[in-house]
Amino acid sequence: MDEGSLTAFVKRVSGSDHQRVEEDFGEGFVRLRISEAERRQALQDIRGSEDIVLELLRNARDAHASHIFLATSREGARRTILCIDDGEGIPASMHRRVFEPRVTSKLDSSHLDTWGLHGRGMALYSISQAASDARVVASSPGQGTALWVETSIDQVGERRNQSTFPTFVRGEGNGVAVRGPRNILRTCCEFALAERARCTVHVGSATEVAAALFHHACGSLSSFDRAFGPDPASLPVAKRLGLAADPASFARIAATLGLSFSERSARRILDGAVAPAPGILDLVSIEAPPTRSNAPRHRRPDACSVSLSAEDRAQLAEGVRAAYAPLAQRFYLEPDVEPLVRVSGDRLLISVPLASQREGR
Repeated sequence: MDEGSLTAFVKRVSGSDHQRVEEDFGEGFVRLRISEAERRQALQDIRGSEDIVLELLRNARDAHASHIFLATSREGARRTILCIDDGEGIPASMHRRVFEPRVTSKLDSSHLDTWGLHGRGMALYSISQAASDARVVASSPGQGTALWVETSIDQVGERRNQSTFPTFVRGEGNGVAVRGPRNILRTCCEFALAERARCTVHVGSATEVAAALFHHACGSLSSFDRAFGPDPASLPVAKRLGLAADPASFARIAATLGLSFSERSARRILDGAVAPAPGILDLVSIEAPPTRSNAPRHRRPDACSVSLSAEDRAQLAEGVRAAYAPLAQRFYLEPDVEPLVRVSGDRLLISVPLASQREGR
């Protein structure tokens, strides 16, 4: 038997799956054999925060998640990204191992999508190599996953303009052109648009995502479950906040999911004072292609426009809240309010909701 025939015989006997698997961890997880070229290419896939976000979204989609919740924040050079999904989940024995190279549960589903090849078991490994911290916060089979990533912008860059929301312009036929900086928001929008038939993506701050998770859970848990429910850890990750009975338990359960905020913020969420992070496509409006009548007009020479980041808006809101507190006390108004800061054209608009102080405070 010549060498070619022997190779063909071995392939027929052992099967192609055996040829591709280096180690079987059980529960559907394996370590693949991949080429050195594939390994190097995967490591080059992470060039900034936007790439990390994209890989987390693709990972959740491949776990058959129908709802994905993404909370991002930046303090100085520290960027944190938390991705929570209602997908298949990860067994406890694999929480650390999924960040090793070539480890995957997608033996038979490595595929090409809009962004390239996925399912080689290199995405989470590549993220862990670029990040200062990457870990599974909460997950178990059938209960979804919460993944936490922390990076230093000095080591893993990102687009400077992270506050501008992309614009969508309809082109020829059914095509849609996306415009704007390739920031995290645009990455999420493009993914949500491409995968809209399979999953919904919610993006916001920690409190906004917590409010969205609470709203999501309340829509699927009965009043009895919420009042006399089991241990939150026994529920799917995306539904655990629905069992919170008070601000203290809400903040405590949120912390187990990687969402950190005060009991005061938890109370505001439970009171409905924090708007849930919407499905990001709900914020998208597709414009008609520019014509002579709706083409952009030149701005006045003296007109000015600024783009405020989430950190800028939070800092302004905190200053307004501090200035408003004495006035609220004088007129018996509710001091715990959330000022709205936004830019409209060449104006910076700040509004403060007025509400009478509640009894018993």
